[in-house]
Amino acid sequence: MAAATIGRLSTGRVVRFSLTGSRAEALAASGVGVPTVRSLTSSPLSVRAMSGLSATRCGLPKESVAENGASPRGKVLTIDTMNPTVKMVEYAVRGPIVQRAVELEKELSEGRKKPFQEVIKANIGDAHAMGQQPITFFRQVLALCSYPELLNDSTFPEDAKSRARRILQSCGGNSMGAYSASQGIDCVRQDVARYVQQRDGGVYCDPDDIYLTTGASDGIVTMLKLLVCGEGANRTGVMISIPQYPLYSAALAELGAVQINYYLNEEACWSLDISELQRALDEARSHCNPRALCIINPGNPTGQVQNRKCIEDVIRFAAKERLFLMADEVYQDNVYADGCQFHSFKKVLFEMGPEYSNTVELASFHSTSKCYMGECGFRGGYMEIINMDDDVKAQLTKLVSVRLCPPVPGQALMDLVVNPPQPGEPSYDKFMKERTDTLSALADKAKLTEEVLNTVPGISCNPVQGAMYSFPRISIPEKAVKEASEKGQQPDMFYCMKLLEETGICLVPGSGFGQKDRTYHFRMTILPPADKLKILLSKVKEFHQRFTKQYS
Repeated sequence: MAAATIGRLSTGRVVRFSLTGSRAEALAASGVGVPTVRSLTSSPLSVRAMSGLSATRCGLPKESVAENGASPRGKVLTIDTMNPTVKMVEYAVRGPIVQRAVELEKELSEGRKKPFQEVIKANIGDAHAMGQQPITFFRQVLALCSYPELLNDSTFPEDAKSRARRILQSCGGNSMGAYSASQGIDCVRQDVARYVQQRDGGVYCDPDDIYLTTGASDGIVTMLKLLVCGEGANRTGVMISIPQYPLYSAALAELGAVQINYYLNEEACWSLDISELQRALDEARSHCNPRALCIINPGNPTGQVQNRKCIEDVIRFAAKERLFLMADEVYQDNVYADGCQFHSFKKVLFEMGPEYSNTVELASFHSTSKCYMGECGFRGGYMEIINMDDDVKAQLTKLVSVRLCPPVPGQALMDLVVNPPQPGEPSYDKFMKERTDTLSALADKAKLTEEVLNTVPGISCNPVQGAMYSFPRISIPEKAVKEASEKGQQPDMFYCMKLLEETGICLVPGSGFGQKDRTYHFRMTILPPADKLKILLSKVKEFHQRFTKQYS
């Protein structure tokens, strides 16, 4: 989208300029942040989301005059000459509503009065930022690796020291500050392979099929880079679930690929129907070349856990339609609901026999950021590739070598996740208690979230079977929908922005993840401490009742 816009600069001079993409939408929806700006187009994004942003951040041209009074030379890189695919990228989890939350925090710190005492960010799965404590053993080993002099300190347990020595001996110069092999430290890949083989009941895992990554996101984007090709009706199409994690839509937009939406069934606890996959695929074949199918299990933002039969059906579908499978399994330890169990796609694939295990191409992903670890900032992860063409694998290895290597501390942390303290080792009991307590607390908060939200008229929340989020459906009165439209906002963005301004609670509108037309949702994490989560849920309940009454 392009917006031709007239603005009055600080000197009083009126200028006309053009914006495209999300900045144009934000400006067109805005009327604030720059005095007397008038947009000539309408937009779906938020007025208030962009309020308070500087002219530069809104994408407005910065007025400047050369010392001799002559007009300055134009910029080489402008909004009109930059890569157009970048302007198509959207990432709701850190979008305008989060920017406004940051501004509110700053205003509170400056003593400005608000109807709340703090901003509660329940928009992103950042466990430690929400108060979750790190696993002691992990931090002990990382401390030892970062400062090897501590290996002489008797306060550190011997199993932590032995892990640290092994990692350091695999690093260049015995230092985590050295580059590693591009595919990752060899001993870490070996440990990952052993972990995967044990997890999958003995199904063989080749360390050479393991690529350590900068979080799971890095691996996902890398695989999409390999898959995307063609032009026009032959351009690669990638099937993603709706609702989806915005990494996928953002990466596909940046790569210029075609996004193929298949809708999860909200009425059946966000289940995946093969008939819906077939519908989406058949419709897409008229305008693109579908080549890949992405699955998130357990689900983000929807929290469902796929049963084994569903996974088998997906594998059969991928085999029949010749689709590359991408299994995002970063929440594999986050399973809470009775009767639910995590099944890895690789395990099911190999248990289905050679007809599938020898042919279906699969990449699966894991991370240090989720589960009980929550170590988002270390950016550790891995991907395993199955049945990849040897020539393509060589190209993959070349591609990852361009970025030299994943962060070595993240690789070290990944090693600890897949090779934790074992029974009989000094750190085992404490590790197991911390792990169990963390996952148990998450299970309790998942149940609490579902129960409280379902007591609110106009909010319905499916069971949070796994992962770290709820994705409740909210009823928005038609009067509010109309006002949102007049402001150039999606109705659930309008709702979430009002919630933020009135209560200090930062959630992400469902429109940022995708949803069926005329349905509205928000995503919230279950990560805040239990006492703060209860406050959050109480405020959401009170706000929704107040909002519904105001616009009814």
